[in-house]
Amino acid sequence: MKTAVVFYSHDRHCAFVAEELKARLNADVVRLYTKDEKKRRGFAKYAWGGSLVIMHKKPELKPYVFDAAAYELIIIGAPVWAGSPAPPVLTFLSESAINKKNVAFFLCHAGGKGKAMDKFRTQFEGNTVIGEADFLNPGNDEAKRLIGEWAARISAR
Repeated sequence: MKTAVVFYSHDRHCAFVAEELKARLNADVVRLYTKDEKKRRGFAKYAWGGSLVIMHKKPELKPYVFDAAAYELIIIGAPVWAGSPAPPVLTFLSESAINKKNVAFFLCHAGGKGKAMDKFRTQFEGNTVIGEADFLNPGNDEAKRLIGEWAARISAR
């Protein structure tokens, strides 16, 4: 099954999951970057991300190459910001023609996923969701094991 993993990662967590999925599923990977790709740290990072969520803003993305028609399975990954999927991924979803596809999605968080999974799920109407997962601070051997198990489940469908 030709697979794409599309993700945004401000820190390393979603990138870690995407690279594991790439290796396990022989997937193509598309990393999203915002046009304003400053490496904010500490309070500035939370203020920027939180304000995007609260104001329902979709930040402009740097150019990327993605053709949904080329894939049988599309996996989308996002960090959780203020209880929601990160707005850069929502920008991507609003720009992409993903319809009538097999999709799976994952979230990365530090323990505060809130209702982010429910909010993310609503973004995939018109598609068949074959898997969803959330990963708590991925980046270690336990996370690799969990990602591997999830990859096996979604590739078997």
